[in-house]
Amino acid sequence: MNFKQFLTEDDAVSPVIGVILMVAITVILAAVIGTFVLGLGDQVGDTAPQASFSFDYNNTASNDNLTVTHDSGTAIDSENINLSSTKDFEYVTASGPDGTANSSKSFADMGVSGDVTAGTSVQIGNTTLDDATVRIVWTSESGSNSATLQKWSGPDA
Repeated sequence: MNFKQFLTEDDAVSPVIGVILMVAITVILAAVIGTFVLGLGDQVGDTAPQASFSFDYNNTASNDNLTVTHDSGTAIDSENINLSSTKDFEYVTASGPDGTANSSKSFADMGVSGDVTAGTSVQIGNTTLDDATVRIVWTSESGSNSATLQKWSGPDA
């Protein structure tokens, strides 16, 4: 075996590997720069929380009441979670309905301060809810993302 010829040969795999590495680095840099330019990097933290809610519907002769309870999952800021309905409803306090009918209210507007955690509940009523659909809607702090966490439909909906 001639060592001089072995050391002076230019045929090698190094140029091929070099080109592959350069292409890979270019593709990765383009993806990272594109993510930040398009603003997709800001939305990573705006994912919907995982939470479970239960609904307890009570139909009386004078009005309907629906109690919404956070059963388990992520604690959610009461400002970022809304109760919306296809029919107007009133928030029910200890002394009775609050007197303002809306089709959407945040948990903060219904007297929940801080985070909505397991065991937190609100009650709506003073209207016919038997043919309504009620949704619990989460909105991110930036307002750019929202998601329906849970949905309830009345018995006649």
